[in-house]
Amino acid sequence: MNWKTLMNGVKYQVLAGENAGEITSIVYDSRKVVPGAAFVAVSGGAFDGHDFVAQAARQGAVLAVVEHALIQYPDHMLVLQVDSVLEAMPVMAVNFYGRPSESMCMIGVTGTKGKTTTTTLIHRILMADGRKAGLIGTIENKIGDTAYPAQYTTPQAFDLQQLFATMREQEVHSAVMEVSSHALALHRVDGTHFDLALFTNLSLDHLDFHKTMEAYLEAKMQLFHRARLGLSNLDDPAGRKVYEAGYCRMLSYAIDHEADFKAENIAMNIHGVEYDLCYGEGKKLHISYPYPGRFNVYNTMAAAAAALLLEIPEEVIVKELGRKDRIVRGRFQTVHGPNHIAAVVDYSHAPDALKNVLETIEEFRTHRVLTVVGCGGDRDRSKRPVMARVAGEHSDYVILTSDNPRTEDPMAILKEMEPGILETACPYEVIENRRAAICRAIELAQPGDIVLVAGKGHEDYQIIGREKIHFDDVEEVEKAFDGGKA
Repeated sequence: MNWKTLMNGVKYQVLAGENAGEITSIVYDSRKVVPGAAFVAVSGGAFDGHDFVAQAARQGAVLAVVEHALIQYPDHMLVLQVDSVLEAMPVMAVNFYGRPSESMCMIGVTGTKGKTTTTTLIHRILMADGRKAGLIGTIENKIGDTAYPAQYTTPQAFDLQQLFATMREQEVHSAVMEVSSHALALHRVDGTHFDLALFTNLSLDHLDFHKTMEAYLEAKMQLFHRARLGLSNLDDPAGRKVYEAGYCRMLSYAIDHEADFKAENIAMNIHGVEYDLCYGEGKKLHISYPYPGRFNVYNTMAAAAAALLLEIPEEVIVKELGRKDRIVRGRFQTVHGPNHIAAVVDYSHAPDALKNVLETIEEFRTHRVLTVVGCGGDRDRSKRPVMARVAGEHSDYVILTSDNPRTEDPMAILKEMEPGILETACPYEVIENRRAAICRAIELAQPGDIVLVAGKGHEDYQIIGREKIHFDDVEEVEKAFDGGKA
């Protein structure tokens, strides 16, 4: 591709060089540079891409896109300065891959909770209707039935457009993706066309990045600027703001409010949820979903409403939502042990998510609830005491433990959690080692008790310092049960 075509729509200033020739690839990691590449100098985190422009040139890069002037410019390299590389990247990516998202029906799902389950359900329904579908999410990406590992909830702009281009090559009809607030704020989805945007809810999370709840919501709202049609949860205060903003044509879903799609006659037990989804002129769809919890009413309602808007037959929707195979690993995943003791492993790593899971358990518990919970390091510190308080308010016993401490001292994180649980009357103990904490909880459990292991869910690792080690909560629970500790 000619470099001027690549930069079409990007305001730039030439700092060095005259011509870059044909561009063969776009990279933001100097280690991936190949001859003919355009190198984008991204700043942030532990590295500054501007420090690697010379290295990129030595490896064959012919174009560098930077935000500020360099001390020295490599020979035989065109260097362009832009106001923001984060804003330039998606434009370049869309140009390079030829606007691939416009070749398929795009569904974007944003919100604090429910994105993974909702997108997975929509993908399954699309596939069941005979539409080859793509999935982009926290746990994995999919093209049809083929899964690929996911590095970010929403990939970087170049990676995202490349994935769309691959989907186009494989004749994907529809794609559904989780759209994170980080991705929206960092312009990763700029230039992506959405036929349908869906908002689930907003709760305390990611304030280490967004700083305020207002900024967090504003980032989420950016999705609806890019959509033809929107669908929002009216039972959530932020969802009502999204709906009322009217950035695109909006529809709604709810349990407690009048809405375009409304759940009625809800029945819940340990085996799942049932309800009637009412919509249109007296239309009614009976949904039976084999996983418990009010939050699953919202997840399935959102998925069903989206599917109906995409003109998928009712019978396909009902059948897929009724399937008993696990939808998403580590989302309210139950492990049964000896002596009628059960453990629930869940990804709930924010206060509202933890509260939802514990309130769901409350609906069918017959004995005690023991909760194992921690908080991640290098992340929003304000939620640490709140997480502990929520655990204490809804549990009979709590064990505070390490999550992903990253570069923080695990015990320092736990000390910041403790004031929250001290606001409750719940007995607790602190066990830094997560494996030991899980074993201790199952050791303490008595017949009929439920052990909740919260925070990591599908993650099969712990990040301690800068090292990523294998650690799987489900595996650890199973080992504890098998070890005769219950």
